[in-house]
Amino acid sequence: MMWLLALLPFTFQAVVIGVDEVYFHYKRGLPKWERIGHPIDTFSVLNCMIFALIVPFTPGSLKVYLVLAILSCLMVTKDEFVHKHFCPASESWLHALLFTLHPITLAMVGLIWAFLGGADLPSWIAVLFDNKIALKTFLYLQSFAMTAFLFYQIIFWNFIWKENVAIKH
Repeated sequence: MMWLLALLPFTFQAVVIGVDEVYFHYKRGLPKWERIGHPIDTFSVLNCMIFALIVPFTPGSLKVYLVLAILSCLMVTKDEFVHKHFCPASESWLHALLFTLHPITLAMVGLIWAFLGGADLPSWIAVLFDNKIALKTFLYLQSFAMTAFLFYQIIFWNFIWKENVAIKH
């Protein structure tokens, strides 16, 4: 059951994103740059997840994954220069939590991928990974959930949400 501890960063990230989405985004609406930018952010994370699921773990593929993860970490910070004009301090604090959780979550994906690929992990890390089937299933379910969230972001905020016309740019 130690593998459940490996899922904690994903759980915390999902809760924080949920609060940001349901409380702050619904409250203020999203201007066009966020309606476009947020799905790009989600895609950058999904790209890392899918890479870890379909590419075998090797030292070379690890380097590619690290580049994808670093680009994703940079990508999610792109809007903060503008957010400061639209978001209350409490939402900015939530974003800071997300920026902290983002690399931790991507590192955990990388570690799970390495474990599933047979990498020799230090015992203090490997102790978290005691169920290959559960971890692989989790990565697939997480990818599915992120894909659903990506489509939600695109469809809801660009085609369904109507109150966003009240936002002043």
